[in-house]
Formats: sequence, structure tokens, C-alpha cells
Amino acid sequence: MAQPTTAKFGKFIVKLGDGADPEVFAAPCGFTSKSLQLTKTLSEVSIPDCNEPDAPIVIGRDVQSTSASISGEGVLAAEAVEAWMDAYKSTDSVSVQLEITFSSGVLKFVGKMHVASISLGAEQGGRVTISVEMQSDGALVQTSTIA
Repeated sequence: MAQPTTAKFGKFIVKLGDGADPEVFAAPCGFTSKSLQLTKTLSEVSIPDCNEPDAPIVIGRDVQSTSASISGEGVLAAEAVEAWMDAYKSTDSVSVQLEITFSSGVLKFVGKMHVASISLGAEQGGRVTISVEMQSDGALVQTSTIA
């Protein structure tokens, strides 16, 4: 059995753009978990069988919209506070890059996102934590150099 080619945690990187020209991207420090979710909103239509009117109707589905979200959790790093708060306070969406690097190439998503929520927390005996949720504003462009 051949082993799959996988990527380690540190090769899954979420970067925020600084809004400059040319834009510079940097990964805020502190995430201990992160995820990308790609979703579709579907509409449904009942499609009857024209030759067998009593046959069960099948459901056809069409894509109405697509969306993406990125979430992450971890420790609140002082070095990342300004980047996260600036992105949250912005009424405009911010540029985001997400890269997953495999030994065989890179899967990359680039686009605009709104920082929809930031949660800060702490428990006795622990560190201050952060949880971030970003929602796409338009399409994320996917590129891949994976062989």
C-alpha cells in the first residue's frame, strides 16, 4: 500500500494582507487550529418522470451561490493583536491568502474576506485565547501546483 502525501500543521498558513501597494501578506501568530470551509447554497426542483407519471419524483439541484469561511483558534499573541483588530475594524473586506504546502506542490486560495467575529477568552491557570471567523466577500481564487 502506498502512503498518501500529506501536509503538516505548519504548512497550513492563513495570511492577512496589509492593504499596501504592492500588498504584503503575513500570518498572524498564535493559531493552534485553523480551517477552511467551502460551501454552496443549492436550490431544489422536483423533476417528474414524463413516461411514468406515478414514479417517484427525483430532485434536481442547482447552485445558487458559493461561499468560503476561514476559522482559527489559539493563543492571543501580542504580535498579532494589531493585525486582527485592524482587519476586524475595517468596514472593507481584507485580502487573505491561505496556503497548504505539500512536498508535491502548493494549494492556494486568495481573495477578500471580512473578519466576521473575534472572541477572546481565558480560564484560570491558562493563557488568553483567540477565536477568529472570516467570511468571503466575492470569490476565492484557487491555484494549485500539486503534481
